[in-house]
This record gives sequence, structure tokens and C-alpha cells, in this order.
Amino acid sequence: MKKTYLSIFALAVTSLFICFKSDPVKPKAKRPNIIVILADDMGFSDIGSYGGEIHTPNLDYLAKNGIRYKQFYNTSRCCPTRASLLTGLYNQQAGIGKMTDAEDEPGYLGHLSNNTVTMAEVLKTAGYQTAMSGKWHVSNTDGQPSAKDQMDWLNHHQQHAEFSPLSQYPTSRGFDKFFGTIWGVVDYFDPFSLVSGTTPITSVPDHYYHTDAINDTAVSYINTYAKSAAPFFLYVAENAPHWPLMAPPEEIAKYKDTYKGGWEAIREARYQRMVKLGLIDTTNTKLSARWNGQEKWEDNPSKDWDAQAMAVHAAMIDRMDQGIGRIIEALKKNGQLDNTLIVFLSDNGASNENCAAYGPGFDRPDETRDGRKIVYATKKEAVPGPETTYSSIGSNWANVANTPYEYWKAQSYEGGIHTPMIAFWPKGISAPKGGYNDQVGHVMDFMSTFVELVGATYPKVYHGHQITPTTGVSLVSSFKGNESEGHETLFNEHFGARYARQDNWKLVGLSGDQTWHLYNLAVDKTETKDLAAQYPQKVQQLDSLWNQWANTHKVFPKPSKKN
Repeated sequence: MKKTYLSIFALAVTSLFICFKSDPVKPKAKRPNIIVILADDMGFSDIGSYGGEIHTPNLDYLAKNGIRYKQFYNTSRCCPTRASLLTGLYNQQAGIGKMTDAEDEPGYLGHLSNNTVTMAEVLKTAGYQTAMSGKWHVSNTDGQPSAKDQMDWLNHHQQHAEFSPLSQYPTSRGFDKFFGTIWGVVDYFDPFSLVSGTTPITSVPDHYYHTDAINDTAVSYINTYAKSAAPFFLYVAENAPHWPLMAPPEEIAKYKDTYKGGWEAIREARYQRMVKLGLIDTTNTKLSARWNGQEKWEDNPSKDWDAQAMAVHAAMIDRMDQGIGRIIEALKKNGQLDNTLIVFLSDNGASNENCAAYGPGFDRPDETRDGRKIVYATKKEAVPGPETTYSSIGSNWANVANTPYEYWKAQSYEGGIHTPMIAFWPKGISAPKGGYNDQVGHVMDFMSTFVELVGATYPKVYHGHQITPTTGVSLVSSFKGNESEGHETLFNEHFGARYARQDNWKLVGLSGDQTWHLYNLAVDKTETKDLAAQYPQKVQQLDSLWNQWANTHKVFPKPSKKN
């Protein structure tokens, strides 16, 4: 009897083995690495794959082998966009309605609130290694008690252990590793608020250039993480090409003659390239008029200075692209490129700001570490490019950088909020390579996209805090070439600039002006024909939607209390 039982048991085991052998369990597919690369103040048409003349072969490679998005939006300024991107929320929900000054209002804390989770925190719970390199700019950036102390700090003549509360640093918000700046504006040759983890970096080597350091640190993270079986999430937050205009001389020299033809010629050439690329359709995307009757190039008394300024802007983007090339190469060498999702975008449109007019103070030094005086070139008296000049491209070139749209950073017109966006993932994107996608997307969508891709869970409670639900729309279907409309409605507000978009209708207003303007983006993507007087009911409808959104998304702080 015992022998019979043993025979039956042996037969059962053999049958089970045969069953498993004939129908093997497929190994679980390895989840993708994820890299988010965010440019700073880069115009919609600056890079080659979006119509620009700037040499960007590495970003063009990502575009030609990935997807270019034609209707992707940011929140019109640096820190609000970063807050929205990191948390999957509108920026006021995340705590940064304006800048990083601490205000006693839920939507204006100046730092990421406790009712948010970052992408790093969510992906970390799903087993991802996490790292960041670059510009943080989503924590409180308060200065020193006196103006002298503040300036000494900015000039590296004084050292402090913290640039903001350590509880607000990247390493306290889900990132295992961090190298970069806590504040926003930087001297590219010797940046203020530079840290490794939480440790201030008190000196930089000769020939330091911050864009190189950001990208080379990202490469070192890839080389380390590639040795592990666990996937990684890497956030590369570039400072380039945000002012001050600073670049190595050899990069600037590449573009010494490029912009001598002037604003009108470069803008028209970009528009024609965009048409040729199939990025825009001339039937619904006319080249908008140059902003507010800007002066003609032939009437410009400072042609050489302005051509040099744009040459430096181009050089900064070129150098950034070279660093992105090193990131791509590191992925290739480590056998990680095919299964890495890379997304690239800009945090807002190009800036019209005259940074020289701000002068030194807050985050702008008045001399270098070694005591050389910095010139704020209000009269264009100092050449853009070196460490000792603070300058910016201004409104004329910003209008060119944002071709074919009007306006710029901080405004809610398309020139301020419409970002180039590229998604690249050889193993995971089945949509035609080099194609375009019309899904209405927003920086808040990355959270939902990554959660879906990796099987993570967006929490309701995190570290004892109730978490605001994300309103992002996943982009995963667009990777498969499926049609998706994306957001039916989108909204924005920043220092009074605002918009409400429902389907193709957009209601928009400028900062400092309560007037609403109405556009039908289906036939007028460059906002050239105001239809507000023609469709008053549509204005009223969208105005109502905007106010409803503002009241439910912590948009309006109470008036400041008087002392």
C-alpha cells in the first residue's frame, strides 16, 4: 500500500513538473527607468526639433525617435511649474501660488505642503531608486536679517548651514540623492545655494560650469544605479537658459554671426521650419504679429549687443544639449536606454525680463567670490556672457524664442504656458517614431502617467497627512498611438495673469488687467482674434468656470494683515 502511495505521489509530481514545463510562467517585465529633464525659461521654438536654429542634435534624436507634443502646458513660471510637475496638482494646491516667500495662506506657503506627495516619494514606495540633479526652487528662500549679511552670503563671503529649512530639501521629499541649488537664480560659474544632499558646497573647481555639473552628476547617478536590479527615477532640473546670460566663450563663438540678421528674420525662419516639420498648420496657426509694435531691427541702435545676447542664450541651450547627450550615452553604455522613459520640456516660455534692472539683492550678488564687481547692464554697457555681467535677452528676443506665439513667461497667453514636450522610450512607445500628439496635456500629468506605468499607488494618506487627489491625466495611451483628448478644462493664475480653457475655447487675461479676452484655439492657436465682444455668453460661462476653480483650488489669499 505504501509503495502505491509513493508511486501516485511521484506520478503527481511528475505531472505537475510536465505541466509547468509545458506552460512556463513568463517573467515579469522589468519596469522602465524614468528620467524627467526640465529646461528653464526656454522658448517654444528654441530647439531644432521645434523649429529653432540652435544646435540640439541630442534633443532632436529624442524627438525623431519619440513623440513631440503639440498641446502641452506649464503654469507659466519656474517654481509653480516645478511644484505642479512634482506633485500632480495645480501649483496652488501644492502650496506655491506665487514664488517661494513664506505666506500664511494654504495656496501660498512658498514650499510644497504636507498635503502633497512628490513623484519621488510615490515611486520610492514602488521600489524605485530616486535622485535629482539641478534646480529645486520649491522651498522657502528667506534671506538674512540684514542687507549686508544677505549680500555677503550671496557673494560667498559668508557661509550658512541651511539655504531653506532642511525639512523642505529634496532629500526630505523622496529623493535618495541630490546635487544642485536650493534657490532659483544662479551664477553659472559659481552658483549660490549649491548643496550635495544637505551639505553646502563651499567651493567649486576652476572652469566650473553649472550646466555641465548638473548633467555630469546625472551621468554619475546612472552609472551607479545601473548596477542594481531596481529601476531608477531621475529628475534633471536644468537652470539653462534662465538669466543671467552666461556661457563658456567657445560656445558663444559658435553663434557670433547667427543673430546679426535680427528679430524679424529669425522669427520668420523659425515659423517656416515649424511648418516644414509639420509641427504647425498654417490654416489655424498664423505667425502672430510682433508684440506691441516692437522696434525693427534696422532701427535698433544696439544691434551688436542684442545679437550677442541671443548668441549666449543659444550657447546655453547648446551646452545643455551636449550634457543631455552624455546622459543618453551613459544609458547606452549601461544597457539601459531601450527601457528608459525620457521626457523633456521647459518650465515656461522664454522670459522678457530685463534682469539688469533688478540690480543686486535677494538672489543676485554684486561681486564674484574673488571680489570682481558685477555689472548690471541696464544700458547694455557690458557684453553678455561672462560671470561679471548680469543680462537677459529681453522682450524682442523672447518674442522670437516663443515663435509663433505671443507673450512670454509669467503670462497665461500661449507664449507663456505652451511648452515643447518630448517623450522617448524605445521599448515602451509603440506610436510612430518622430510623430506628433495632440493630446491636451499639463505638467501635472506626469504623476498619473508614472503611477500607471510602474503600478504604483497614489496615496490618500502619507506620513499621517491627508493627500490632495491628483487631477492629472495619464499620457500612457498616447505612447501607444491612441487618440485621447486629455484635459477638457485647464486653468491658471499667476500674479493676476490667468486663463480658463474648455475644449478649444480659451479665456485669458494679462497680469494687472481685469479684461478678459476670448479665443477659439481650433482656428486661432496663436490668439490673434479676440472674440470676447462677439460671444459674451461664452465669456460669462468661462469666467464662471474660472472663478469656481479659483475658489476650490486655494487661488486667492486673504489680504495681508497690516502691522
